[in-house]
Amino acid sequence: MTESELVVSAREFVADGVLALTLCDPLGHELPAWEPGAHVDLLLGPGLERQYSLCGDPADRSAWRIAVLREPAGRGGSAHVHERLGEGTKVRVRGPRNRFRQEPAPRYRFIAGGIGITPILPMLAAAEQAGTEWTLLYGGRSRSSMAFAGELARYGDRVALAPQDETGLLDLDPVLDGLPDGTLVYCCGPGPLLDAVEQRCPAGALRVERFRPRERQAPAGSEFEVVLARSGRAVTVPPDVSVLDAVRAAGVEVLYSCTEGTCGTCETDVLAGAPDHRDSVLTEEERSAGDTMMICVSRCRGARLVLDL
Repeated sequence: MTESELVVSAREFVADGVLALTLCDPLGHELPAWEPGAHVDLLLGPGLERQYSLCGDPADRSAWRIAVLREPAGRGGSAHVHERLGEGTKVRVRGPRNRFRQEPAPRYRFIAGGIGITPILPMLAAAEQAGTEWTLLYGGRSRSSMAFAGELARYGDRVALAPQDETGLLDLDPVLDGLPDGTLVYCCGPGPLLDAVEQRCPAGALRVERFRPRERQAPAGSEFEVVLARSGRAVTVPPDVSVLDAVRAAGVEVLYSCTEGTCGTCETDVLAGAPDHRDSVLTEEERSAGDTMMICVSRCRGARLVLDL
Protein backbone atom coordinates (compact mmCIF):
# COMPACT_ATOMS: atom_id res chain seq x y z
CA MET A 1 0.00 0.00 0.00
CA THR A 2 1.50 3.34 -1.09
CA GLU A 3 2.35 5.76 1.71
CA SER A 4 3.70 9.23 0.99
CA GLU A 5 4.10 12.69 2.44
CA LEU A 6 1.98 15.26 0.63
CA VAL A 7 1.52 18.97 1.09
CA VAL A 8 -1.70 20.95 1.42
CA SER A 9 -1.66 23.27 -1.59
CA ALA A 10 -5.12 24.82 -1.11
CA ARG A 11 -7.95 25.07 1.43
CA GLU A 12 -11.53 26.09 0.66
CA PHE A 13 -14.75 25.97 2.67
CA VAL A 14 -17.33 24.40 0.34
CA ALA A 15 -20.25 24.49 2.82
CA ASP A 16 -20.89 25.32 6.45
CA GLY A 17 -18.33 23.30 8.39
CA VAL A 18 -16.99 21.47 5.32
CA LEU A 19 -13.37 22.13 4.38
CA ALA A 20 -11.96 20.96 1.04
CA LEU A 21 -8.23 20.33 0.87
CA THR A 22 -6.07 19.95 -2.22
CA LEU A 23 -3.08 17.66 -1.67
CA CYS A 24 -0.01 17.58 -3.91
CA ASP A 25 3.42 15.99 -3.99
CA PRO A 26 5.95 18.53 -2.60
CA LEU A 27 8.25 17.89 -5.58
CA GLY A 28 5.48 17.99 -8.17
CA HIS A 29 5.51 14.26 -8.91
CA GLU A 30 2.39 12.56 -10.20
CA LEU A 31 0.18 10.96 -7.56
CA PRO A 32 -1.01 7.33 -7.78
CA ALA A 33 -3.96 6.70 -10.08
CA TRP A 34 -7.41 6.18 -8.58
CA GLU A 35 -10.98 5.49 -9.64
CA PRO A 36 -14.32 6.88 -8.43
CA GLY A 37 -15.20 5.57 -4.98
CA ALA A 38 -11.61 5.51 -3.71
CA HIS A 39 -10.51 6.90 -0.37
CA VAL A 40 -7.19 7.66 1.30
CA ASP A 41 -6.00 7.41 4.90
CA LEU A 42 -4.67 10.58 6.51
CA LEU A 43 -2.09 9.62 9.12
CA LEU A 44 -2.53 12.60 11.42
CA GLY A 45 -0.62 11.35 14.44
CA PRO A 46 -0.19 8.35 16.73
CA GLY A 47 -3.54 6.60 16.91
CA LEU A 48 -5.14 9.27 14.73
CA GLU A 49 -5.84 7.88 11.26
CA ARG A 50 -8.89 8.92 9.28
CA GLN A 51 -10.33 7.91 5.91
CA TYR A 52 -11.57 10.50 3.42
CA SER A 53 -13.05 9.95 -0.03
CA LEU A 54 -11.29 11.40 -3.05
CA CYS A 55 -13.71 13.83 -4.66
CA GLY A 56 -11.66 15.47 -7.41
CA ASP A 57 -10.89 14.46 -10.98
CA PRO A 58 -9.24 11.02 -11.39
CA ALA A 59 -7.63 12.24 -14.62
CA ASP A 60 -5.71 14.94 -12.71
CA ARG A 61 -2.64 13.12 -11.39
CA SER A 62 -1.14 16.35 -10.02
CA ALA A 63 -3.49 16.66 -7.04
CA TRP A 64 -6.00 14.91 -4.82
CA ARG A 65 -9.04 16.63 -3.32
CA ILE A 66 -10.82 15.62 -0.13
CA ALA A 67 -13.56 17.33 1.87
CA VAL A 68 -13.82 17.08 5.66
CA LEU A 69 -16.89 17.84 7.75
CA ARG A 70 -15.98 19.26 11.15
CA GLU A 71 -17.71 17.12 13.77
CA PRO A 72 -17.67 18.79 17.22
CA ALA A 73 -18.63 15.52 18.88
CA GLY A 74 -16.13 13.49 16.87
CA ARG A 75 -12.93 11.75 17.98
CA GLY A 76 -10.54 14.52 17.00
CA GLY A 77 -9.73 13.76 13.37
CA SER A 78 -11.87 16.43 11.74
CA ALA A 79 -10.79 19.04 14.30
CA HIS A 80 -7.15 18.24 13.55
CA VAL A 81 -7.73 18.67 9.81
CA HIS A 82 -9.61 21.95 10.22
CA GLU A 83 -7.26 23.48 12.75
CA ARG A 84 -3.81 22.16 11.86
CA LEU A 85 -3.67 21.40 8.14
CA GLY A 86 -3.03 24.84 6.70
CA GLU A 87 -1.63 25.64 3.26
CA GLY A 88 1.92 24.37 3.08
CA THR A 89 1.43 21.79 5.85
CA LYS A 90 2.75 18.32 5.12
CA VAL A 91 0.69 15.26 5.95
CA ARG A 92 1.32 11.55 5.59
CA VAL A 93 -1.20 9.82 3.34
CA ARG A 94 -1.74 6.12 2.62
CA GLY A 95 -3.62 4.79 -0.35
CA PRO A 96 -5.69 5.12 -2.42
CA ARG A 97 -7.94 2.14 -1.67
CA ASN A 98 -11.34 1.39 -3.17
CA ARG A 99 -14.15 -0.66 -1.58
CA PHE A 100 -16.87 1.44 -3.27
CA ARG A 101 -15.91 0.89 -6.87
CA GLN A 102 -18.21 2.15 -9.61
CA GLU A 103 -19.30 -0.87 -11.63
CA PRO A 104 -20.51 -0.62 -15.24
CA ALA A 105 -24.29 -0.37 -15.53
CA PRO A 106 -26.88 0.81 -18.08
CA ARG A 107 -28.13 3.40 -15.56
CA TYR A 108 -27.40 4.69 -12.09
CA ARG A 109 -29.39 6.14 -9.23
CA PHE A 110 -27.14 8.05 -6.84
CA ILE A 111 -28.31 8.99 -3.34
CA ALA A 112 -26.17 11.09 -0.99
CA GLY A 113 -26.72 12.49 2.47
CA GLY A 114 -24.53 15.26 3.84
CA ILE A 115 -20.79 14.66 3.48
CA GLY A 116 -21.70 11.40 1.71
CA ILE A 117 -21.67 13.43 -1.51
CA THR A 118 -17.85 13.20 -1.64
CA PRO A 119 -17.40 9.70 -3.13
CA ILE A 120 -20.40 10.26 -5.40
CA LEU A 121 -19.01 13.37 -7.14
CA PRO A 122 -16.45 11.61 -9.36
CA MET A 123 -19.01 8.88 -10.10
CA LEU A 124 -21.33 11.48 -11.60
CA ALA A 125 -18.54 12.79 -13.82
CA ALA A 126 -17.65 9.26 -14.94
CA ALA A 127 -21.28 8.43 -15.75
CA GLU A 128 -21.63 11.71 -17.63
CA GLN A 129 -18.47 11.07 -19.63
CA ALA A 130 -19.68 7.58 -20.53
CA GLY A 131 -23.06 8.88 -21.64
CA THR A 132 -24.84 6.69 -19.07
CA GLU A 133 -28.27 7.60 -17.76
CA TRP A 134 -28.16 8.76 -14.13
CA THR A 135 -29.86 10.88 -11.47
CA LEU A 136 -28.77 12.13 -8.05
CA LEU A 137 -30.90 12.74 -4.96
CA TYR A 138 -28.83 14.77 -2.47
CA GLY A 139 -30.06 15.67 0.99
CA GLY A 140 -28.63 17.72 3.83
CA ARG A 141 -29.67 19.62 6.94
CA SER A 142 -29.84 22.93 5.05
CA ARG A 143 -28.81 24.29 1.67
CA SER A 144 -25.81 26.05 3.20
CA SER A 145 -24.56 22.78 4.72
CA MET A 146 -24.57 20.88 1.41
CA ALA A 147 -21.05 20.71 0.01
CA PHE A 148 -20.46 21.20 -3.71
CA ALA A 149 -24.07 22.20 -4.40
CA GLY A 150 -22.83 24.93 -6.74
CA GLU A 151 -20.58 22.50 -8.58
CA LEU A 152 -23.54 20.19 -9.15
CA ALA A 153 -25.61 22.90 -10.83
CA ARG A 154 -24.00 22.14 -14.18
CA TYR A 155 -25.89 18.84 -14.33
CA GLY A 156 -29.29 20.54 -14.40
CA ASP A 157 -32.42 18.63 -13.44
CA ARG A 158 -30.64 15.29 -13.13
CA VAL A 159 -29.65 16.53 -9.67
CA ALA A 160 -32.37 17.01 -7.03
CA LEU A 161 -31.24 18.94 -3.95
CA ALA A 162 -33.39 18.29 -0.88
CA PRO A 163 -32.43 20.41 2.17
CA GLN A 164 -34.25 18.97 5.17
CA ASP A 165 -35.28 22.37 6.51
CA GLU A 166 -37.07 23.04 3.20
CA THR A 167 -38.38 19.65 2.05
CA GLY A 168 -38.22 17.33 5.08
CA LEU A 169 -36.62 13.88 4.98
CA LEU A 170 -35.56 12.47 1.63
CA ASP A 171 -38.43 10.96 -0.34
CA LEU A 172 -36.85 7.74 -1.58
CA ASP A 173 -39.89 6.13 -3.18
CA PRO A 174 -39.85 8.08 -6.47
CA VAL A 175 -36.18 7.19 -6.93
CA LEU A 176 -36.32 3.52 -5.96
CA ASP A 177 -39.80 2.33 -6.91
CA GLY A 178 -39.89 0.32 -10.13
CA LEU A 179 -36.16 0.35 -10.83
CA PRO A 180 -35.47 -0.95 -14.36
CA ASP A 181 -33.45 -4.17 -14.51
CA GLY A 182 -29.72 -3.56 -14.39
CA THR A 183 -29.90 -0.26 -12.53
CA LEU A 184 -27.26 0.18 -9.84
CA VAL A 185 -27.95 2.35 -6.81
CA TYR A 186 -24.97 4.01 -5.12
CA CYS A 187 -25.61 5.52 -1.71
CA CYS A 188 -23.41 7.18 0.90
CA GLY A 189 -24.43 9.14 3.97
CA PRO A 190 -25.71 8.72 7.53
CA GLY A 191 -26.59 5.25 8.80
CA PRO A 192 -30.37 5.80 8.95
CA LEU A 193 -30.39 6.88 5.29
CA LEU A 194 -28.41 3.83 4.21
CA ASP A 195 -30.69 1.55 6.23
CA ALA A 196 -33.77 3.07 4.62
CA VAL A 197 -32.33 2.66 1.13
CA GLU A 198 -31.34 -0.95 1.86
CA GLN A 199 -34.92 -1.75 2.87
CA ARG A 200 -36.28 -0.43 -0.43
CA CYS A 201 -33.70 -1.70 -2.94
CA PRO A 202 -34.05 -4.97 -4.84
CA ALA A 203 -31.41 -7.61 -4.15
CA GLY A 204 -28.12 -7.00 -5.90
CA ALA A 205 -28.88 -3.43 -6.97
CA LEU A 206 -27.37 -1.48 -4.06
CA ARG A 207 -23.80 -0.39 -3.36
CA VAL A 208 -23.19 1.57 -0.15
CA GLU A 209 -20.30 3.11 1.75
CA ARG A 210 -20.63 3.66 5.48
CA PHE A 211 -18.64 6.21 7.46
CA ARG A 212 -19.66 4.55 10.72
CA PRO A 213 -20.24 0.90 11.64
CA ARG A 214 -23.62 -0.64 10.99
CA GLU A 215 -25.65 -0.80 14.19
CA ARG A 216 -25.71 -4.47 15.08
CA GLN A 217 -25.99 -6.52 18.24
CA ALA A 218 -23.13 -8.92 17.60
CA PRO A 219 -23.39 -12.25 19.40
CA ALA A 220 -20.83 -12.96 22.08
CA GLY A 221 -17.56 -14.25 20.74
CA SER A 222 -16.04 -17.64 21.47
CA GLU A 223 -12.46 -18.83 21.36
CA PHE A 224 -11.12 -20.17 18.07
CA GLU A 225 -7.83 -20.81 16.29
CA VAL A 226 -6.36 -18.86 13.40
CA VAL A 227 -3.71 -20.54 11.26
CA LEU A 228 -1.32 -18.14 9.53
CA ALA A 229 -0.78 -19.85 6.18
CA ARG A 230 2.48 -18.12 5.27
CA SER A 231 4.27 -19.39 8.36
CA GLY A 232 2.07 -22.29 9.47
CA ARG A 233 1.77 -20.79 12.94
CA ALA A 234 -1.45 -21.17 14.92
CA VAL A 235 -2.79 -18.31 17.04
CA THR A 236 -5.56 -18.63 19.61
CA VAL A 237 -8.17 -15.83 19.51
CA PRO A 238 -9.89 -15.46 22.92
CA PRO A 239 -13.57 -14.41 23.15
CA ASP A 240 -12.77 -10.80 24.02
CA VAL A 241 -9.89 -10.27 21.56
CA SER A 242 -10.13 -9.46 17.85
CA VAL A 243 -8.31 -11.46 15.20
CA LEU A 244 -6.35 -8.33 14.39
CA ASP A 245 -5.14 -7.88 17.95
CA ALA A 246 -4.36 -11.58 18.33
CA VAL A 247 -2.17 -11.79 15.23
CA ARG A 248 -0.44 -8.51 16.04
CA ALA A 249 0.30 -9.78 19.55
CA ALA A 250 1.89 -12.79 17.86
CA GLY A 251 4.27 -10.45 16.05
CA VAL A 252 2.56 -10.35 12.64
CA GLU A 253 2.50 -6.93 10.97
CA VAL A 254 -0.92 -6.21 9.45
CA LEU A 255 -2.21 -3.03 7.86
CA TYR A 256 -5.23 -1.63 9.71
CA SER A 257 -6.86 1.72 10.39
CA CYS A 258 -10.42 2.21 11.66
CA THR A 259 -10.71 -0.97 13.83
CA GLU A 260 -14.49 -0.64 13.34
CA GLY A 261 -15.02 -2.66 10.17
CA THR A 262 -15.74 0.32 7.92
CA CYS A 263 -12.57 1.22 5.99
CA GLY A 264 -11.46 -2.12 4.50
CA THR A 265 -7.78 -1.63 5.34
CA CYS A 266 -7.43 -4.94 7.21
CA GLU A 267 -9.23 -7.06 4.61
CA THR A 268 -7.62 -10.49 4.58
CA ASP A 269 -8.10 -13.53 2.33
CA VAL A 270 -9.69 -16.59 3.97
CA LEU A 271 -8.18 -19.87 2.78
CA ALA A 272 -10.28 -22.20 4.95
CA GLY A 273 -12.99 -21.91 7.56
CA ALA A 274 -16.21 -19.89 7.83
CA PRO A 275 -15.91 -16.22 8.82
CA ASP A 276 -18.48 -14.63 11.12
CA HIS A 277 -18.78 -11.31 9.30
CA ARG A 278 -19.36 -8.27 11.52
CA ASP A 279 -18.08 -5.52 9.20
CA SER A 280 -19.91 -2.75 7.36
CA VAL A 281 -17.98 -3.15 4.09
CA LEU A 282 -18.71 -6.44 2.34
CA THR A 283 -21.79 -7.03 0.22
CA GLU A 284 -24.11 -9.92 1.00
CA GLU A 285 -22.67 -11.82 -1.97
CA GLU A 286 -19.13 -11.34 -0.65
CA ARG A 287 -20.21 -12.44 2.82
CA SER A 288 -21.78 -15.60 1.41
CA ALA A 289 -18.65 -16.40 -0.59
CA GLY A 290 -16.51 -16.19 2.57
CA ASP A 291 -13.33 -15.55 0.59
CA THR A 292 -12.28 -12.51 2.59
CA MET A 293 -12.90 -10.86 5.98
CA MET A 294 -12.19 -7.71 7.97
CA ILE A 295 -10.08 -9.07 10.81
CA CYS A 296 -10.57 -6.02 13.04
CA VAL A 297 -14.17 -7.03 13.86
CA SER A 298 -15.12 -10.31 12.20
CA ARG A 299 -14.65 -13.69 13.85
CA CYS A 300 -15.10 -17.41 13.12
CA ARG A 301 -18.29 -19.48 12.90
CA GLY A 302 -16.41 -22.63 13.86
CA ALA A 303 -13.22 -23.57 15.63
CA ARG A 304 -10.61 -22.73 12.99
CA LEU A 305 -9.76 -20.23 10.27
CA VAL A 306 -6.84 -20.32 7.86
CA LEU A 307 -5.82 -16.83 6.74
CA ASP A 308 -3.42 -15.60 4.08
CA LEU A 309 -1.08 -14.03 6.63
